[in-house]
Amino acid sequence: MNKTGSCLCGTARYEIDGDFEGFFLCHCGYCRKDTGSAHAATLFSSTAKLKWMAGSEASKIFKLAGTRHSKSFCTECGSALPLEDKELGHLAVPAGSLDSPIEIKPNAHIFMASKAEWDQDLEGIPRVDTFPQMDKVDSD
Repeated sequence: MNKTGSCLCGTARYEIDGDFEGFFLCHCGYCRKDTGSAHAATLFSSTAKLKWMAGSEASKIFKLAGTRHSKSFCTECGSALPLEDKELGHLAVPAGSLDSPIEIKPNAHIFMASKAEWDQDLEGIPRVDTFPQMDKVDSD
């Protein structure tokens, strides 16, 4: 079954025909910078095909010089978008950009040696279903 996805503003919409072979949570410094978070969540396939339904012209690719690191994003809203890396022979799809359910679980956390120092022992911190009231947050 095909999977669909889009950027935050809806300018770029795409469809993926095929299956994902890998799902990795990457903690490298490049992916942390890309996402502004503890890790990137990316699905990979060497056989799936990407079809742009709208907004392909809004998709821009940034390649970090001297590395294998690339990022595709919407020029309107900055959201991460799929990237066909012909050099490495795979399609990389940011998990958060998919609108369809993801039916596989991540295979592994990768580049753990360079994970953020604050990304430790997070199981015990409070879990809140909505944005917290700032006056109720413990600021110790």
